[in-house]
Amino acid sequence: MDLRSEIQAIVLAAGESRRMGRMKMLLPFRGTTMLEHVIDNIFSAGLENITVVLGHKKEELAGLVDKKGVNYCVNNNYTEGMLSSVICGVNSLTGHYRFLMVFQGDQPLISPGTIGKMIDEAEETTKSILIPVHEGKRGHPLMVSRQLAGKIGFLDPAIGLRALTNENPEQILEVSVNDPGILRDFDTYDEYIREINQTM
Repeated sequence: MDLRSEIQAIVLAAGESRRMGRMKMLLPFRGTTMLEHVIDNIFSAGLENITVVLGHKKEELAGLVDKKGVNYCVNNNYTEGMLSSVICGVNSLTGHYRFLMVFQGDQPLISPGTIGKMIDEAEETTKSILIPVHEGKRGHPLMVSRQLAGKIGFLDPAIGLRALTNENPEQILEVSVNDPGILRDFDTYDEYIREINQTM
């Protein structure tokens, strides 16, 4: 069986975008919205099992997510931080899966090729955590086995997903990628405008 059919992708899109000053998931990005671009990149890598975690402005985003034909869950505790959204996503999953990939909705520059390389590495390794690395720096998405995904609900919220890697260093495989997009997110409107101006 193709590993891609046994991977669940979770996209975190529940935050308030306070530093951005506007709902960044809905900002125009390369002919679509930022969130849709993230979803399209995941689809392009051959993954079909996608769940988007909503919270702030959930009504506005739900219609967009429905249009893309992917699942969503609503994190009513989104103000408690990113880990609460990951837990919401994990708890909403049904059926069999071998790996979970956690994406952030404000990282539209992660290429489908990078996602594909991580999947290829996951097929060959016995490790349970895969992290993409560009020029020595770890980025996203994080990929974890189902066994370790079951521990996410017990992590320290103050540390978040990093606690999973801290507690299981021997299970980590760093995947070297030529993709600065794994390190890029958009927290402020100025960052967003700079990127848009560079790609026009």
